[in-house]
Amino acid sequence: MNMCFVTHKVRKGDGQGRVNYEVILEALRQGHYVYIIASELSDELAQHERVIWKKIAVEGWPTELLRNQIFAIRASLWLTILRNRIDLTIVNGFTAYVRSDINCIHFVHSAWLRSKYHPIVERKSLSSFYQYIYTRLNRSLERMAMKRTRTIVAVSEQVKHELKGDAHIEGNRIAVIRNGVDLEEFYPRHVDRRELHLSEQQLYAMFAGDLRSSRKNLDTVLKALVSVPEIHLLVLGNTKGSLYPQMAADLGLGERVQFLGYRTDMATWMSAADLFVFPSRYEPFALVLLEAMAVGLPVVASSNCGAVELLTNKAAIIINDPDDSDALADALLRCAADRRQLKQMGEEARRLACQHSWSAMAAQYLQLIQETALHKAVPLPES
Repeated sequence: MNMCFVTHKVRKGDGQGRVNYEVILEALRQGHYVYIIASELSDELAQHERVIWKKIAVEGWPTELLRNQIFAIRASLWLTILRNRIDLTIVNGFTAYVRSDINCIHFVHSAWLRSKYHPIVERKSLSSFYQYIYTRLNRSLERMAMKRTRTIVAVSEQVKHELKGDAHIEGNRIAVIRNGVDLEEFYPRHVDRRELHLSEQQLYAMFAGDLRSSRKNLDTVLKALVSVPEIHLLVLGNTKGSLYPQMAADLGLGERVQFLGYRTDMATWMSAADLFVFPSRYEPFALVLLEAMAVGLPVVASSNCGAVELLTNKAAIIINDPDDSDALADALLRCAADRRQLKQMGEEARRLACQHSWSAMAAQYLQLIQETALHKAVPLPES
């Protein structure tokens, strides 16, 4: 089969890009030929003899809004040129103006626009107005793209619920395939904390995410930490332009919170921690939660993260309101009170994560691709 993937990135180190990478790798293992329309492609795939890459360069355009439009226009032109060579087309959200066979949804702009946590609700500024315009336009374009596809993949039941309720997509058109995790990179291991300049006796929680975004909700973690002196916090993420280092200092947490910056050795730092805290205000999946589980970390998270569907109360403490710093502090105190139970929770988290390898996820995608190809003879309804 000749299949075509239309997406911005296909590489490790990127959530959606990693999903594309693993699915394409599995397609190649099964002997298929793959056309890739993307701006970025990993070297090993670019050099594969059965990969044809049509690169769309978008650097130089000043905003993501413009870059996405340029990408979609050029991708549509390539799909028109290649249509007689392609058996099946797989896209990610709005990436082209033409029809597709499978559309994989990792973020629902309709749901984000109505969220009380959208930046336009929290504050009125030039930046939040731009994000409002960006989200509103993508909501319309995303809905158009989903009307012009045969099958929709949601990365969680949460996303499926949002697609039905906010984007008005029929449930029978939606398949749920959750993201996977690299079990060879993220696994329980012993780390000598002294080499990382950490205390062997101290209890460490970890947070990882975009430190410029209030959506990830580090502010509530810092507020909760004030009431939990037993726990120190390791924060992974680029601090450039972030308000959180100053916030930690203002709360008197300067000695208990370590901002480690962007790290490529995340699995090592996760292995040095005792638990993972991630009360995101809105997260369609949250791959980082699954990675923490795979390392063997118990999780404290909000119910707004799609990945909590994979967890049980034996592996995690889930809070309903991500802004409730008292509830989060109580959850952290419960973790600090019983290290033996914390260890058992981590073991259960690892067991659950092992059910969601990248290879298992990719196999589900390829089965769906094959089923969709068999039914492609049925014409799509006119939009």
